[in-house]
Amino acid sequence: MLDLTPDEWTAIALSLRIALVATAVGLPFGVAVAWLLARKDFWGKSLFDGIIHLPLVLPPVVTGYLLLITFGRRGLIGAFLADYLGIVLSFRWTGAALACGIMGFPLLVRPICFAKALGEFGATITFVSNIPGETQTISAAIYTLTQSPGGDAAAGRLVLVAIAISLVALVLSEWLARRAGMRFHGE
Repeated sequence: MLDLTPDEWTAIALSLRIALVATAVGLPFGVAVAWLLARKDFWGKSLFDGIIHLPLVLPPVVTGYLLLITFGRRGLIGAFLADYLGIVLSFRWTGAALACGIMGFPLLVRPICFAKALGEFGATITFVSNIPGETQTISAAIYTLTQSPGGDAAAGRLVLVAIAISLVALVLSEWLARRAGMRFHGE
């Protein structure tokens, strides 16, 4: 079966933690935005919808760069957070949660969020790097392993774990969406 190393387990645990935090923090905002877009008409609705879904079409490295210059230690918001609140996001797991939350938010407004946050790579690696035990998620670990001689077996194991977690998340998401549909629409 899967004989995962401690580093692989750490990447899995960190990925689950980041995906759960990103989903939990983004969920109330996602529900509010989804409700607003589905139920209300207002001036600029198309532009607002486009901005919400922009992370889906931008190259992830662009989103990561924007996060870096906005939330990095010298960024507009990041400097304030660091200097006045002691909160540092760049090169921390919390920054990875922010990057995953931003990348997954459009899918949170749609029915799927957790699976995208779990697999996010481009914005995360650009914003928080690939530090084992701190910011190295499953995706970053797979990337590192595929660049290392002899890392294919470990990468393969993590790919199988990622597929299993994502499949469970998708099935659960569909089940919850159907259940919510029955409640709201009496289907």
